[in-house]
Amino acid sequence: MSSVSASSAARVPLNRFRVPRRFLRAALPGLSLALVILGIGELNPRAVSYFGLNLMLNLGIPVALATIAQMFVITVNDLDLSIGTFVSFVGCVAATWLRDAPLLGVAVLLGGIGVYALLGAVIYLRNVPSIVVTLGMFFVWQGLAILILPKPGGKAPVWLHALMNFRTPYVPFPIVAALVIALVVHAGLMRSSYGAILRGSGGNPSAIGRAGWSLLKIKVTMFALAGVFGVLSGLALIGLTTSADANIGKGYTLLSIAGVILGGGEFVGGRTSPIGAVIGALTLTLAGSLLNFMRISPDWQVGAQGAILIIVLAARAVINQTGGRAS
Repeated sequence: MSSVSASSAARVPLNRFRVPRRFLRAALPGLSLALVILGIGELNPRAVSYFGLNLMLNLGIPVALATIAQMFVITVNDLDLSIGTFVSFVGCVAATWLRDAPLLGVAVLLGGIGVYALLGAVIYLRNVPSIVVTLGMFFVWQGLAILILPKPGGKAPVWLHALMNFRTPYVPFPIVAALVIALVVHAGLMRSSYGAILRGSGGNPSAIGRAGWSLLKIKVTMFALAGVFGVLSGLALIGLTTSADANIGKGYTLLSIAGVILGGGEFVGGRTSPIGAVIGALTLTLAGSLLNFMRISPDWQVGAQGAILIIVLAARAVINQTGGRAS
């Protein structure tokens, strides 16, 4: 009897000071970003400055926006394999029609968002796997981008270039922009009542349907939001590069998926984190700079970014297993 009491008393301090599993999972994206920044600072201290971070994180803004677009689709248990070529399509429109014929350019971009909403309806009504539909759209967006701009060229609208090269005091503009994106989406998806419904449709769609909410409307809304942020990603990218190419955003598909997963999201269950997704996108962006400072060939950089993702997922699995044993 006394031995049982003693063992119970010995376990109390350990349970009292055990870090919650949810906190550890939420801290992983920030920890990975901090480690990448520390590595860059160790290799090149001057890079961790206002101008250095501004230069390295500039292209993180369009990546973060594309990652948020992918996050909306993953939240409802789908996957968008066309977001990269859609960003390229938006870029080609922005560098040509949006500059030379603004009304036409805006109409085309709004049409692109409408197509995304239609994709959500088709996937739900016809029960077609999203991978199949978006893989088909991958080639459609790429073909349209080539038709609009057969060879690299065009020019970003003056207002768009000025916006993406805005200089904020004390804190680099990419960090401010990333913070605004993360907080706005977090407030809408994680803190609002309708955001809970949207996330719930990925976790338990039958319960959401029984509660009287239209699953069709939810699917259309999430895909339309993905289209909106895809448009913003393409505009931001062209504002930074000042010209377009039909393949300029092709790599954003894998980057966006990796950013969502690195940020704590999961492919099923409606489990996503807007703040984590933005952090994941910035981590992958800075990882390229870290690998450049380490003099690693660009041919190996994609593999190294994948290794970072695998390490974080392995750490998440260890946390889950530890939490399961502790309970």
